Amino acid sequence: MAVGERQPISEGADVRLAADAAPRGGRAAARPMALAPNRLERFYSRERRIDELRGHPVNGSGGPEDWVGSTTSSFGDHSEGLSRLADGRVLCQVIGSDPVGFLAAEHVAGLGASPALLVKPLDAGERLPVHFHPGRAFARETLGLSFGKTEAWITVTADADAVVHLGLGTSVPASTVARWVCEQDVAAMLSAMREASVSAGQVFFVPAGTLHAVGAGILLVELPEPTDLSVLLEWRRFGASSGVEHLRLGCERALAALDLSATTPERLLVRASDAAPADQVRKLLSEVAAPYFPAQRIVTGGGTVQLDQSFAIIVVLDRCLQPAADAEVGEW
Repeated sequence: MAVGERQPISEGADVRLAADAAPRGGRAAARPMALAPNRLERFYSRERRIDELRGHPVNGSGGPEDWVGSTTSSFGDHSEGLSRLADGRVLCQVIGSDPVGFLAAEHVAGLGASPALLVKPLDAGERLPVHFHPGRAFARETLGLSFGKTEAWITVTADADAVVHLGLGTSVPASTVARWVCEQDVAAMLSAMREASVSAGQVFFVPAGTLHAVGAGILLVELPEPTDLSVLLEWRRFGASSGVEHLRLGCERALAALDLSATTPERLLVRASDAAPADQVRKLLSEVAAPYFPAQRIVTGGGTVQLDQSFAIIVVLDRCLQPAADAEVGEW
């Protein structure tokens, strides 16, 4: 995680993915801060893809998500999910002790002491449940939160037959969705959704309210708004029935945040095109994602790359992610 004065990146792996909430900087740190794994157990299974990404095992433990540089706790919990520094200090408390130094005055004036950032390597050992995330307006009015959960996915690795289910093929009445949930008719849910094949290097933009399910065999870096808000339509198979599956709002109220309109592929693949493939720093998301987060693909080539001054999370990959210039999101 690079914080503070503008710093060059040199040596190390060939590719780094960086995400930040807005251009900004402070004085709090003169060099990147390495963070230990922050693995969270979830209700779905994992493989060993995060272990391989980090280059070391976790002794058979560790969940399918790694919340990197997180100042966000999981839904309903005050501490789970928060990152700690090597000396045991909680990152959000460290930032809170000098928010201007870490984030700069302009950011603090607009967003407070939160970096407004969450980066999550996610290892899908099985297909995740059909679900969606509420947007900012719903989160503010219903839950009293500043952020919803629009997100983007950067695919790191994917099995040859890996797919995602993303958005509705046609608009669906609210009564139909309610029936799906009541009867747990997962086949109907999946058949109503768009399916896309997935390969390494693909980038998906997932607006809040979009129905989706990540398929098995995929390692991705998820960039969500800094919340843990998920509404599960499919809950029985995963044993999620404590009330958290609908944010303790009741199913009917939570489903009001779902986008029932048809989703076009153009809304979901948002590829920036203002840089050549050979550029060392390349934007991965176009301006439609700017209100939520930017993301960059950074290729060092063994040399030094100068980045803009910013609070950022940097994920180092062990191989080059070089998607073809004309790559698309699967077959729709």
